[in-house]
Amino acid sequence: MKRLILVSLLSFAAVSTAFAQVVVKHPWVRATVPAQTATGAFMRLEAATGARLVDVHSPVAGVVEIHEMAIVNNVMKMRAIPGLDLPAGKAVELKPGGYHVMLMDLKGQVKEGDTVLLTLIVESKNGKRETLEVKAVARALSGAMGNEHHH
Repeated sequence: MKRLILVSLLSFAAVSTAFAQVVVKHPWVRATVPAQTATGAFMRLEAATGARLVDVHSPVAGVVEIHEMAIVNNVMKMRAIPGLDLPAGKAVELKPGGYHVMLMDLKGQVKEGDTVLLTLIVESKNGKRETLEVKAVARALSGAMGNEHHH
């Protein structure tokens, strides 16, 4: 009986820790100028099994939202989305001009070289949630554009 319970517990632990297997690569945040109230966070997300990014939090911002940017009728539009699908085995880029995390109501200036803590909430297909703590380094605007893929 003890063996059955142990095997059951180990099986559950393996499933619960491996459900999404989301890997975060190259996280960064765009540095701000004094009095700027918003900025963006960018990264590459890869899920071994299908998952969905459903929420993001950060101590540096009063409001954090998952956004998409798109061209609609030749006008660039940005809007909050309720979540972002992470297809199994496919990298999803959060980058300037596309999907990204908006950090708004900033509590202070985000200076080049600062480390910004981001908490990502990822949900598996069966509704289980995983919390990922990410440290993103702030980059200057001039150095951030075009360099997000070179590491």
